[in-house]
Amino acid sequence: MNLDQYWGMEGSGLIFAGQFHESDSYETKRAHGMKDWLVFYTLSGNGFIYTPNMKHACEAHQIAFLRNGTPHHYGTQKGSKWHFYWAHFQILPEVRYLPEMEIWSQPIIHDLARERIIQAFRHILHDSKESSGISRLLCEHAIREILLLSIQHHIIKRDPRIQNVLDLLHERMTERIQIEDLAQAVMLSPSRLTHLFKQEIGESIIQHLNRMRIKQAAVLMEQMGRSPSEAAQDVGFTDYNHFAALFRKQMGVSPRMYRG
Repeated sequence: MNLDQYWGMEGSGLIFAGQFHESDSYETKRAHGMKDWLVFYTLSGNGFIYTPNMKHACEAHQIAFLRNGTPHHYGTQKGSKWHFYWAHFQILPEVRYLPEMEIWSQPIIHDLARERIIQAFRHILHDSKESSGISRLLCEHAIREILLLSIQHHIIKRDPRIQNVLDLLHERMTERIQIEDLAQAVMLSPSRLTHLFKQEIGESIIQHLNRMRIKQAAVLMEQMGRSPSEAAQDVGFTDYNHFAALFRKQMGVSPRMYRG
């Protein structure tokens, strides 16, 4: 058992969490359920969750929420190991977006969302060890992020290759981006990627990238005090006149008027 964990009192309102790497002898049974909700995120291996009305297999990169008050039995699948994060938490407003099920699960297929969920669990592991009110709020914020990322995956039925391209555009927004490189990253031909992206997103890759850059430039001018030319360079434009024309078209005013 990984001892990177913090134990609290069930039902006390505390958020507590852990990271376990368990053999197939691991199991937990609660015949009367808990007052807390419980979330699992499987990193590798296989686990299971049984309730009176459902049987659920926990697989790699899958998030699972166990509703409070539900009798349950969970553990490692026979012949396997189970490496997972878990967290107990009191009901939060965001759970109303979850389907009315004893166990609700969602595969997390996008790399960026996986990393954000892992980081959120790491933040809970760190912040739950403190007893201050601020630490409690930080833990709640991390649980909310996990909930909303999971719900977003459930709602948005987007081609995972296009989502990966969107993630790459966000990560490399200020760099010179070639469609050929994006296509290679998601194992599509440039023409197929171009067609599929337009079909899913409603605009071309370059149009979407420029829209992101203009939006970020506006934030830099408004909140960071950057001049229009500085903001243009910060977000990856080398031609200011091109930047200014796109900015006016998207924002309705010139960059200089926007900055005031």
